[in-house]
Amino acid sequence: MLRAAIVSAFALLLGGCGAPGVAYRAPAQAGDAAAARAASVALPAGMQRVCPPAFPAAARCLAIVRDDGSNVPKGYGPADLQSAYALPASQGAGQTIAVIEAYDDPHGGSDLRFYRATYGLPACTHAKNCFRKVNQAGNPGPYPVPSKAWALEESLDVDMVSAACPNCNILVVEANNDAQTNLGEAVATAARLGANAISNSYVSYNTLDASYYDQPGVVITAAAGDAGYGAGVPAGLPTVVAVGGTTLTRTSGGRGWAETAWKGTGSGCEPALQKPAWQHDAGCPGRTMNDVAAVGDPETPVAIYDTYGYSGFIEGAGTSASAPLVAAIYGLAGNASSQDAAQSLYAPGAALNDVTSGSNGTCRPAYLCNARKGYDGPSGNGTPNGMGAF
Repeated sequence: MLRAAIVSAFALLLGGCGAPGVAYRAPAQAGDAAAARAASVALPAGMQRVCPPAFPAAARCLAIVRDDGSNVPKGYGPADLQSAYALPASQGAGQTIAVIEAYDDPHGGSDLRFYRATYGLPACTHAKNCFRKVNQAGNPGPYPVPSKAWALEESLDVDMVSAACPNCNILVVEANNDAQTNLGEAVATAARLGANAISNSYVSYNTLDASYYDQPGVVITAAAGDAGYGAGVPAGLPTVVAVGGTTLTRTSGGRGWAETAWKGTGSGCEPALQKPAWQHDAGCPGRTMNDVAAVGDPETPVAIYDTYGYSGFIEGAGTSASAPLVAAIYGLAGNASSQDAAQSLYAPGAALNDVTSGSNGTCRPAYLCNARKGYDGPSGNGTPNGMGAF
């Protein structure tokens, strides 16, 4: 009921209603501004953004990668991520996590098998009804034309789902291309095919049909972007869980890990979008990004495996890693059907690691781009600490 009220108000605000046709209209030059911000976010030596700037009607994948050609696992693996976020990897059976991609990854299934075997995770194959790949219409082929960039994104997404929830089923939905409408259709297909949570590792600064991202009974996560302070969609929509990126480092004592807000993570205020009922920050009259965060900084990368244009084991990063991790944690918790977008993350005493330092830009009020005690833009309410908040 709450979700319906929010979407209804959202539709009225934008002068439309129903599905499809609930359009979010980006401010003029939003994409140009985002491209300039992204160019200003320095990456570590050897790291590069995978997807080129998107054409006007398209979305841009957010994977960041370094391939040194060694094919040796580097970066955080499943045991590291399970430790950092206190995840009970034995749960999640029967839950399906969908990842939305553009184009095809011809090596997706075999690369996933190798990644999981390397880290001792249960096999996840078509034969076990664990791994399933479909096209935009929901059929097992024909698939779109391949793309080296989006294939890497797909590898990052499925590996992060595997790391956080080894017992979850994985559904890959490949959109015809990176046009925002096709990606939205893929989201609707994932919901129709029974996904419990759907992850989107791309950002758009253009008009999109928001109704695709309102799927009652399904949690939808979206990456906040890797261009520093500034809001985009679908992460900025009120029916989506906006996931920011952090710098994750090992420490001695306590939790054993520490996090700060990553300078490249997106965050911000979307004044044209309805503020969800559970958000109470006073500095943004509309939807505030983000809700939650997880590792994304290329200085503290994760290990992924991709052979379609890459050498095998490589390092990956970006909020492209954060979004599927969080989607998989919803699968671990098994509560996705009872969730109303990000509401549980705002519950008093929600089990999250508060991120209190780090900045992703300059803004007013300051909490929209500076981590602080309690809620802030870059890290939202914090990072996962077990499943209690999910």
